[in-house]
Amino acid sequence: MEIGSQDIQAFINTVKSLSDYDFTDYSDKSLKRRLSKILLDGNLTTGSLLEKIKEDKAFLEKIVKDITVNTTELFRDPAIWHSLRYDILPLYQNQPCINIWHPGCSTGQEVFSMMILLNEMGLLQKSRIFATDINGDVLDVAREGVYKYRFNKSYLGNFDTVIRGNPHDSNTCFDVPYSKYFHVDKTRDNIRMKKLLLEKPVYKKHDLVRDPNPFGQMYDLIICRNVIIYFNYELQNKVFKLFLDNLTRGGCLVLGVHETILGPFATRFEKKYQAYFKK
Repeated sequence: MEIGSQDIQAFINTVKSLSDYDFTDYSDKSLKRRLSKILLDGNLTTGSLLEKIKEDKAFLEKIVKDITVNTTELFRDPAIWHSLRYDILPLYQNQPCINIWHPGCSTGQEVFSMMILLNEMGLLQKSRIFATDINGDVLDVAREGVYKYRFNKSYLGNFDTVIRGNPHDSNTCFDVPYSKYFHVDKTRDNIRMKKLLLEKPVYKKHDLVRDPNPFGQMYDLIICRNVIIYFNYELQNKVFKLFLDNLTRGGCLVLGVHETILGPFATRFEKKYQAYFKK
């Protein structure tokens, strides 16, 4: 179903008038794509969607979650994780504490990936892990740490590449079994994270668009991948300011493969490896 700019604006205005959610500065392209899918899946018109949003608060919450959902996987984009392992995290290994924030953490696979990597480097015990998302449902999934095996089994290859392999020496292989960190039950079709990983993170619902620093901490690393790609230029800069203000000097921001810092905050960061360091 074709959605025009007037339809998008009507949706934004309706949601904003009925809730604290504000999609004003979201990418028009992303909103259009997500709304088109919602209309198609629900066999709705723009008008009937707006009426249903007005009549049913639970439906409004569902639509917000459908729009803000992000995909994630264990060790997504292994090259980034190799850079974290061999270039970035060693910079903080002599600190007494490492604070790490995962905004837009979705269902938590990236959070678990970070903790697995930290543990292999002997850094997990002195790290503090914070994770947030606008969607409370995905945070519940992250807290539980149980995922569908059939859906995630193809991503176990990422684990092999990052944790068992060494990009600097193809002959080196680390003998790290999956069972060290999660239990795979093919019969029940699930992957269940172990207690070691479940007890560490602190999760909190948080809206990057309007909320301040959710934990009142300064962070050494902020891992926010494949989130700002859904924001327009103005909102991206608002989020970059939030990150800049809450990173320690020399702190590191890791974005998605197709994301970059442009505009006024580009000069406040130095790009090294596959990350941005606060100057």
